[in-house]
Amino acid sequence: MLLYATRPVFPWDELDISPTLGTIREALRAIPDGKLLATLNARRHNGCNTYPVSVRWGVLLLPIILRNATLEACLEELRRDAALRLLIGIASEGAGPNGWNRTRFLAVLGEAPDLVLLRGIFDHVVQRLGAAVPDLGRHTAGDSTGLRGRREPNADRVAAEVADGLPQASGGRKEYKDDEGRVPKVVEWFGYKLHLPVGAQHEVVLAYHISDTEVGDNECIGPLVEPGQGHRPEDRIPTWAYDKAAGDTTVHELRYEAGIKPLMQNRSCWPKDGERGEAIGGRIPCHVVHDEAGPVYCYATVSAPPVRRAMSSAGHEKSRGTLKYRCPAKVQGFTCASASKCNAGKSYGLTVRVVGYLHCTAGRVNHSDSAHTRSVSPAAIAGVLWCQRPSAPLWRSVRTGQQKL
Repeated sequence: MLLYATRPVFPWDELDISPTLGTIREALRAIPDGKLLATLNARRHNGCNTYPVSVRWGVLLLPIILRNATLEACLEELRRDAALRLLIGIASEGAGPNGWNRTRFLAVLGEAPDLVLLRGIFDHVVQRLGAAVPDLGRHTAGDSTGLRGRREPNADRVAAEVADGLPQASGGRKEYKDDEGRVPKVVEWFGYKLHLPVGAQHEVVLAYHISDTEVGDNECIGPLVEPGQGHRPEDRIPTWAYDKAAGDTTVHELRYEAGIKPLMQNRSCWPKDGERGEAIGGRIPCHVVHDEAGPVYCYATVSAPPVRRAMSSAGHEKSRGTLKYRCPAKVQGFTCASASKCNAGKSYGLTVRVVGYLHCTAGRVNHSDSAHTRSVSPAAIAGVLWCQRPSAPLWRSVRTGQQKL
């Protein structure tokens, strides 16, 4: 049988290792940087023009387009390639800027109003992509990574940056734990944290936010939701996958108001040596329980010892505001010792409806009665979507590349 493979809209694995001059020229032309360059030229006015603004801007963009690991590698390539120099306006081999010129230029770009115009360039490009690719950002995945940097030595500039709400470089540390709670890997850096929501299907960044290393991922979801939604024509992101770092009440409230379904694993709050399940209560039988992650289970109490099985999901009943579960033996067709007891007089088998509503403060389905309030995660729906979340290898490589740059 002949299978046809459809190339993705953004074939990242097919990018040229060494792009041609034509590709570089088209990439530079596609960046809407007219307002930024005009503002920078007006700011320079009658100052020294040894290195024009367009040249400095080109030297800043080329390492990204050429995928150079460092600025020095890009400058060496400019010294070797005369055609590449002419492409960004450098007349001769010794007429290009050096490293400290780039550092000063980056400091200028980090100040108002240039910083606002720089973000506007990114927003404009993503909005154009959103208009051309309708499903861009339909399902979003987010994470953070470390950016290496150095602290500003000038106290006056630091005070001005703090007044403008800009983060300051600080030490960061990330510990990775295994299933047994040990820490086999530790990553440390000095600089900032970069928070990125990415379109899961096309792996395109929708927005970005930079913070200091002490800010948690859950504190930066707000600055990412509004820009990320604004870059899509429908102004809506249906699902957003994230790790446990963003699973708090404030984040769930924010996403609920924005109409976004959060796909993330629950935090482990139950004691490891405690009960594996807790009765839901209400009119639901006592042998039907839920665990910390949310799935609903039933116990075959006739067996010795009792056998625990996951109940079969029968979907979400929107009109009733319930999640419906059925007897797993009835649905899957296996023999259960408690079938005659649980399914007596029920041709459809034991049916359980977890009554509730989507609680905006927890992002879960809450079952309430006069005696208690329980929280049960809608794992029947979210669990499937979580298993179908985008694979991480390329996303991790993107983060690694951002950290190197």
